[in-house]
Amino acid sequence: MTDPWQDTSLPAAERAADLLDRMTLDERLGQLVSIWPGSATGADGQEVAPSQRQLAQEIDDQGLLRHGLGQLTRPFGTQPVKADEGTAALRDAQLRIREANRFGVPAMAHEECLTGFTAWGATILPTPLAWGAAFDPELVEEAAALVGASLRSVGIHQGLAPVLDVTRDPRWGRTEETIGEDPYLVGTVGAAYVRGLESAGIVATLKHFAGYSGSRGARNHAPVAVGPRELAEVYLPPFETALREGGARSVMHAYNDLDGVPAAAHHGLLTQLLREEWGFTGTVVADYFGVSFLELSHGVADSPGRAGALALAAGVDVELPAVRCFGEALAELVRSGEVAEELVDRAALRVLTQKAELGLLDPDWSPEPPVLRQDPAGPGGGDGDSNGDGDPGYQGHGTPDRTPPVDLDPPELRDVARRLAEESVVLLADREGVLPLGRHRQIAVLGPLADDPAAMLGCYTFPRHVGTEHPGLPLGVEVPTLLQSLCRELPGSRFVHSTAVAAAGGGPISDAPNDSVDSPTTSVDLPGADTRPGAGTEAVFATVSGADLALVVVGDRSGLFGRGTSGEGCDVAELELPESQGEIIDAALAATEGPGIPVVLIVLGGRPYALGRWADRLAAVVQAFFPGQEGGPAVAGVLSGRVNPSGRLPVGVPRHRGGQPWGYLAAPLGQAGGASSLDPTPLYPFGHGLSYTTFAWEEASLEAPETATDTAVDVRMRVRNTGRRAGTEVVQLYLHDPVARVVRPVIRLVGYARVPLAAGESAEVRFRFHPDLASYPLGVTERIVEPGDLELRLAASSTDIRHTLPLRLTGEERHVGYDRTLVCPTEVRTD
Repeated sequence: MTDPWQDTSLPAAERAADLLDRMTLDERLGQLVSIWPGSATGADGQEVAPSQRQLAQEIDDQGLLRHGLGQLTRPFGTQPVKADEGTAALRDAQLRIREANRFGVPAMAHEECLTGFTAWGATILPTPLAWGAAFDPELVEEAAALVGASLRSVGIHQGLAPVLDVTRDPRWGRTEETIGEDPYLVGTVGAAYVRGLESAGIVATLKHFAGYSGSRGARNHAPVAVGPRELAEVYLPPFETALREGGARSVMHAYNDLDGVPAAAHHGLLTQLLREEWGFTGTVVADYFGVSFLELSHGVADSPGRAGALALAAGVDVELPAVRCFGEALAELVRSGEVAEELVDRAALRVLTQKAELGLLDPDWSPEPPVLRQDPAGPGGGDGDSNGDGDPGYQGHGTPDRTPPVDLDPPELRDVARRLAEESVVLLADREGVLPLGRHRQIAVLGPLADDPAAMLGCYTFPRHVGTEHPGLPLGVEVPTLLQSLCRELPGSRFVHSTAVAAAGGGPISDAPNDSVDSPTTSVDLPGADTRPGAGTEAVFATVSGADLALVVVGDRSGLFGRGTSGEGCDVAELELPESQGEIIDAALAATEGPGIPVVLIVLGGRPYALGRWADRLAAVVQAFFPGQEGGPAVAGVLSGRVNPSGRLPVGVPRHRGGQPWGYLAAPLGQAGGASSLDPTPLYPFGHGLSYTTFAWEEASLEAPETATDTAVDVRMRVRNTGRRAGTEVVQLYLHDPVARVVRPVIRLVGYARVPLAAGESAEVRFRFHPDLASYPLGVTERIVEPGDLELRLAASSTDIRHTLPLRLTGEERHVGYDRTLVCPTEVRTD
């Protein structure tokens, strides 16, 4: 007779409760912990998580596994492993886990997937800041669904993405992981990524809850001091949207403290708000070693067990990535009566319920991942000789020593990576009309990132996250550099590139070989011999001599904890281009001024940098935020004109290196004014981006000039492509509230729509605006919609307002909560 917990006809929560009743305390605690295989060793002591070497543990069959295991940490993303070997190893680990505990319950396996599956050989998507630049949730959802399918096929159950932190100070190293500086954009794009992962059966994990990006001094892990209204206004809405509109089943706490209370021990956030106010029923997982940091960093606990007790009581269900606080140390406190056993039961029930939902409690569950159950001669399987060595390889079901070929970089995922990269490239300026480049015959290419694949890759891509620990390791996927891509894009042009000029800007920044891409034969690589002071300037003059145009390629190399110029733990004091790259721009402008050669700047990186001192001297400026493995062809396509740029800035580009923009959400006193000599106005504002065609915005109207505080109203406008080529306009809807009970931002985004149009074509764009979108918080949980006058502004950026539509809200003041309208539906009707 089947026990109730194995009866698949029963609800997941009922099955989990039955199994929980049968478990000992140690077995229940076993469901709350994780093990991180392979994390205690690594090259040169480098880590992909803080304190990894000191705090991680290996699998121990006779220790933890006999009580069961909640999670298995990063089986693909810790060390380089071929996809088929990693899949087989995960299967074998699950066999050990299942056989070691008396109920045969496997672990949930999780992986990072911020820029695609963070595994060697997997497709590398653009970084999330590029998702924001694309303003295309539908494409982001499509990408996430394919990423989720890859994860699921090899036996992964949970993805640690997306990041929903809102950019507040771009000096923060993790700016590249954010979607942008606007909560509405972050929430809608983040929810789309969640929907994609969840549609593939992957548990999406929202991070980092909450306030992490508001740290003092833009320092990683630093304290956050924001008021309850700012928390509710800026930091919480993306999480609300991703939970309600995306259906995320997991949340990860942040590292920071909020006004002195660490997020990992914040009962008000993790229980009162998340569960009691918002009704969240999934799991809360720790950011890596975050529970231990309650003792080791925050100093609010005096032992691992008491750190675990604080986190458990606050609402953390699973300790990641390894067990230290939720294991025997916590068990001792439960047995002594210091910690209530009910708290363990509460967390274990949530974990077991999720495992039941995933099928891990089913009697017919198999550790064989789906990809190992397929016939390789069937769809997608080929002939079994994936490496061309003559060995047909696996020919049946998976066995410990023979596995089918596993492709983590399939054509359909590369195609989505290409489209997302192309949509994310932002044309910031084209002052002299030099773009596209097709008519230029000889082009000088300067800068350290011109021929470096690292320019395309964020810190959560495998080559930059793990690969840098393994010198000589190939990237695993083809990542064409910008120079290689330009040579392919414009075969009739001659490209002159100097290694001496690259060295003048700090030296080549790639530290991983890219041997999957041949060097372009149409470029000329000048020898860089002289390294004396001034030699770099001389090389610039030599490189641009005879050129029709100069391209200067600058930006970031991503890394972790100071091993890069952007990425986790790579915070900066000011927004100056790193590694003296500004000197290359200065030299290029000096060398080209006499002969009148136009200079085009391409910025490839993870944050915006101050470009004000060159703005009026550059012919054109292009920005791309770590656009992934297809980023080189995407940027080259924009430069050549094959791709008409449609990206828009998800975060403003500052004018001055030390006066980074306050952020476009600033209140009136946060804008430029006579009270301060410091002007925070960005050089290029949020939402800005140019096209190679022109658009007319016509017939803007409101369905009615007034509406009740609880009734939606339609906003309509016609967009016409008045140029000679197809292009995509991004229509943005902003709200201005002139009078309110608390200080409001001058404008804020409440809707947007991508409008693709052929030359001469027009379309009606319709927004369904609900007054709930005009609500604002008086505290963390109190939010109101008040009657009065508003302005809806149709705009091409946060400063380029095309139409202003007055709207009056009538009726009673309304108090709204988590069930309020969060999204402005849009519709594009092409003629």
